[in-house]
Amino acid sequence: MLLTKDHVRDIIRLALAEDLGRGDVTSDSIFTEKDTTDARIVAKQEGIYCGSPMIEYVYSELDNDIAITVNREEGGPVQPGDTVATITGSTRAILSGERTVLNFIQRMSGIATRTRHVVDLLQGTGIQILDTRKTAPGLRIPDKYAVACGGGSNHRMGLFDMVMIKDNHIRAAGGITAAVEMVRKKHGNTYQVEVETTTLEEVEEAVEAGADIIMLDNMDTNTMIEAVNTINGRARSEVSGNMDEKKILALRNIPVDYISMGGLTHSVTAFDLSMKFL
Repeated sequence: MLLTKDHVRDIIRLALAEDLGRGDVTSDSIFTEKDTTDARIVAKQEGIYCGSPMIEYVYSELDNDIAITVNREEGGPVQPGDTVATITGSTRAILSGERTVLNFIQRMSGIATRTRHVVDLLQGTGIQILDTRKTAPGLRIPDKYAVACGGGSNHRMGLFDMVMIKDNHIRAAGGITAAVEMVRKKHGNTYQVEVETTTLEEVEEAVEAGADIIMLDNMDTNTMIEAVNTINGRARSEVSGNMDEKKILALRNIPVDYISMGGLTHSVTAFDLSMKFL
């Protein structure tokens, strides 16, 4: 997944505006326009680093003459004390962008680190970890980019690129079959169709209706195994419902295709990074 400046320009400008307001009164009082410095961003824990594009994009909004050197691979491992990037240029601009840069890359590295941990738990199973739409408002693209950096897979970006028929759609439409038929009538096979199910009867109906992916939502282990046997290769299967590392370990031996985990992005633990002047 690419992370271009066009993707994030608006959120970067909003973040800078809420932090700078009328200006950085501390830095502007102490330093002149001619003062320059070198700084480095340092990891203070072990994990997966993510977010170098955001450093570049933030500082390009403040001063195009700032030079940034990335010292660690995007999506690669870091250890405490590693310098992930060095920054050279206007002291004022570096200080004015410090918190905004760190806020973005601490969140993104936290997402990437947890994602990699979960992916490693499922190594050798063939099960893919998917993200969800449970992202911070406005931060969906960097959040999902961070999941990809951690080795996870991006599910739909929003309501526009895939059909997901959930419980409220089913109730309002009058059933799974009716909902799938209405989608197929309007769009044919343009979009993948996924259907949320909670019982074996719903699983069978979704398969018969021609769903491409069956979501097994909050099922116990025995029901999930029966559901996979019911699907029997006629559709792909996705497990969902308050997934955490303990639950994921219990799924290693069940032949599902995907596990979706909202906790990758909705419950982020910020990665410990800091900026130090040289």
